[in-house]
Amino acid sequence: MEYGILSILPPLIAILLAIRSKQVFISLFAGIFAAELIMVSWHPLSALNNSLNGIVAVFAEGWITKTIIFSFLVGAIITLIQASGGVAGFIDYLTKKTKTVKSKRGAMMLSFIIGIVIFIESSITILVSGVVARPLTDKYKVSREKLAFICDSTSAPICALIPLNGWGATLIAILGVQVSAGVISGNPVQILIKSLPFQFYSIIAVISVFYYIWTGKDWGPMKKAEERVMTTGQVLREGATPLVSTDATDVPVKEGVTPNMMNMILPLIVLIAMMPIGLYVTGEGNMMEGSGSTSVFWAVLASLAFCGVYFIAKKIMNLHEYMDYFYKGVGGMVPVASLLIFAFAIGNSISNLGTGKYMASIVEGRINGALGPAIIFILGCIIAFSTGTSWGTFAILMPIAMQMAVAMDANIYASAGAVISGAIMGDHCSPISDTTILASMASASDHIDHVKTQIPYALVSAAIAFVLYVIVGFVG
Repeated sequence: MEYGILSILPPLIAILLAIRSKQVFISLFAGIFAAELIMVSWHPLSALNNSLNGIVAVFAEGWITKTIIFSFLVGAIITLIQASGGVAGFIDYLTKKTKTVKSKRGAMMLSFIIGIVIFIESSITILVSGVVARPLTDKYKVSREKLAFICDSTSAPICALIPLNGWGATLIAILGVQVSAGVISGNPVQILIKSLPFQFYSIIAVISVFYYIWTGKDWGPMKKAEERVMTTGQVLREGATPLVSTDATDVPVKEGVTPNMMNMILPLIVLIAMMPIGLYVTGEGNMMEGSGSTSVFWAVLASLAFCGVYFIAKKIMNLHEYMDYFYKGVGGMVPVASLLIFAFAIGNSISNLGTGKYMASIVEGRINGALGPAIIFILGCIIAFSTGTSWGTFAILMPIAMQMAVAMDANIYASAGAVISGAIMGDHCSPISDTTILASMASASDHIDHVKTQIPYALVSAAIAFVLYVIVGFVG
């Protein structure tokens, strides 16, 4: 059944209510309930029952369950590397021994560089960037909102621009379907590679992050956040609720342990190194066909296992203490995991409602060829913002965009790049996006504060990207 314009209502309710009330859980459930209410012809009790069942049904999908477990286990890693003195040792090494990081700009650049270098998987990128840099950005008075922005804006864009990961595998598969169906011709790998220069939003987003770090010329809500921390020393707004409990983020070094940065670096190396191994194994020898969710799951388990063996062998802690810290870290991630469950549940409800397909159908066959890439970009932004998923937007919009590009004789590569960039932009701004939630988690920021400070920057980057797509449409 098609629900037409009503399909836009649930995500709109959830997003506006979240921004207005700052109560994300209630807002997400309101969106889920609204979607189910529409699908059961406005019977409230049936809608309530379906809403609750929909939340439970989230765990029926393996990749979602792995992502939720991943968020719990990440808390354990964060707690363990703090208790072991790894974080304290790393800070001491960078600020005192080598004086590599000795300013606010240096602390932010560390997060930025990590986000560029680690492109294997967006969740891992966000995690490492936030966890490693947060103690330093706190030390040098960088707002948590600014750190969340850096983590978020260097994860998905870099993973899309350097697609030697699950992102690339997904996009190649989607493009491959269009090639097999005869909609477009060519090699899907080559099509993806040729679309990279046209991923304007991703390119501009990365450049803009560097600009704001280097110049310090913040504006809008982000400027207020930065002024707050500089004048009051408060990295969080008064009354803000960080998405991660302080039980996981403010763990003192275990008594009697000498801080050593290797206690942090080695577990993170294991975490990062396991990603390509996982992709290779799950892809049966082809990393581009590997499972990102499974690889992330394996990586975090391997890192935790390494922590246990290494810390006990080095007599940093015994098994009982290791498990105590493990459970403490897992407990600190309950808000994040709960938010992810609700975000995935509303994503499923919106998908069943056909929100993305309806929005894509609005412009299909109704636009001028020269404006094709620009309109596809805007549509990608809206769909991803409404649904909270860039990958879901790829799956919905890419087939339509390719058909439209062929019919309008528009630039195929620019159209593909516009889908990818639009999906990433909308995902960046959406409070119901899993990557946005993870960025708030890694930076220990208030989730809605992160969204409100990031949106103005994303909109400016999107406006520049839109102009470039218009130019490309008329020139090429």
